[in-house]
Order: sequence, then C-alpha cells, then structure tokens
Amino acid sequence: MLIEAGCASDRPTGPAREMEWVSVASDARGFVLLPSGRSFVPWGFNYDHDTDGRLIEEYWDAEWVKVVEDFREMQALGANVIRIHLQFGRFMRGPTEPNAAALARLARLVRLAEQLELRLNLTGLGCYLKDEVSAWYDALSEEDRWAAQAAFWEAIAECCAKSPAIFCYDLMNEPVVPAGRRDPGAWLGPPFAEKYHYVQFITLDPGKRPRPTIAAAWTRALVAAIRRHDPRHLVTVGLVDWSLDRPGLTSGFVPDVVGPELDFLSVHLYPEAGGVDAALAGFDLARPSHFEKIRRDFSVLAFRPG
Repeated sequence: MLIEAGCASDRPTGPAREMEWVSVASDARGFVLLPSGRSFVPWGFNYDHDTDGRLIEEYWDAEWVKVVEDFREMQALGANVIRIHLQFGRFMRGPTEPNAAALARLARLVRLAEQLELRLNLTGLGCYLKDEVSAWYDALSEEDRWAAQAAFWEAIAECCAKSPAIFCYDLMNEPVVPAGRRDPGAWLGPPFAEKYHYVQFITLDPGKRPRPTIAAAWTRALVAAIRRHDPRHLVTVGLVDWSLDRPGLTSGFVPDVVGPELDFLSVHLYPEAGGVDAALAGFDLARPSHFEKIRRDFSVLAFRPG
C-alpha cells in the first residue's frame, strides 16, 4: 500500500564520506560506533521550531539555506545528534498515502546530516499544531489510527534505512494511555504555551485493558512497521518522567513493560539540582538511556536559531 515513489529519486544511498553506524553496546549500558567499537555519547539539540515558532516543515522548502546554516552552527557548537520533529499531517495525505514531496525533503535533510557528520533523532507522528491535524485522521478508530501511524513509520524507515546518519527513530513524543474514556477525536493533550500539543493519546477508550498492555501493543506494532524496511536503526519512544508505575499521575508507558520492545529508553526529565539519580530511579532497565530537556545539572538541549 505504501508509495515508494516518494523517496525513490531522492533517497540517501550512502554517505558522502565513510560514517559509522550507531549501535547499543554489548553491555547494554551505552552506545558504540560500528565497526570501530568506539563509544558514542549522544549530545546535541532539540531542533523543534525557529524563533518565529515555525516547525521545520513550514520553512524547509522555501528556506533551505536557513536549515543548512542552523545545522552548521549546531555542528560548530559540538553537537553530534539533532532531534527533528516530523508532523504526521505533513507526511501523510491519507491513511496509507505518504507525501512524496515531504519524503524527498527528509531525504535531503539526511544527506545534509551525512555531509556534516551529524546524526538525526527522527521523532515522528507529531500533531503539534492542532489546526493542521486533518479531520480524517482524528476521525479514525483506534485500530485504523494505529494502522495509519504504522504506514507513516514504514514510509520514513524505507526512506532512511540506508543512511548511518540516523541515530534513532523516536516513535512519538510523550505518548499517553488515558486512565478512562475520552471524547471522540480528543487525541491531543493540553497545549503548551497555548500553541503546541506535545502530548498525544494512543487510545480514546482503554476499556478493561491494562494501560501498560495497550502501550506495549502500540509500541510493538510501530516497531514492526519500521522493521519491515529497516532492521538496523535504533528505535525508542519519548517517555515523560511520570511514566513509572506508581500511585497518582502516570502515562501508562511503564518502562519495564514497553522497554523490551525498544532498543533504548528516551527519558524526558526535569530533575532538581543534585536529583538526577533519584529522577532516574525506575528507568534503569540495564539498557542505555538518552536524556532530553534536563535542567540545572545539565545544559538545556534546545536550539533556537537566530
């Protein structure tokens, strides 16, 4: 059902120069580069919007030079990983129809990363701007919505499978399984700064199903979609700090339940000074973690070009 023509003429076929692949270390406590076996520590920026609040898909066609300049600046600042957010509505014209132009632009971005020896964290399925979410998408049933999300990831994986510049595929930014039934079409969480909907729900009605079971099934389905085209690149999902299975607020994405479906955990933490170890308690599953949005003890990994 997927349309390969979207990237056929502009798919990355190999780096401009030799570039190693990122893999999980044999002790599952970090990352290494292959084939050398050298340690790799992800360090970089969250390239989510520019100073005017525009997402990358809003300007990467008409202002490609700006993207190139931003990437060069991030490289000069010592980054080795750039987190890119891909909006579902920009990449899918229908439940099974990828947007060929968007895939071609992504392929160009991957080639730029190769040339600068940067790696990309491709975070997908974004619905950050509610007004740009298609009505047909919000009207889908849970089963059909998951299938459309799988089609998105198949298209992305097919486009990027051959490039070592991909650090990982991040299935979704901070997905949540609701504790109870939600209204029809209410897939998005509250907006941040009155604009960006960074949190999504993966079901509107958990029924009697355990929330972590739903989260694991969704994760498994999307990983399987990626693996149909890309058996090599790492897959993760962005976990909010309240993902732990504990009394009170929790996302349903319990690390020890969804963790086995993933290559590593991407944990979004906001620890107080000196509180990193305590914040990590419960996320240590003898597998590497990639920290984002950490304050005080660490620099904030966010890039605002300007």
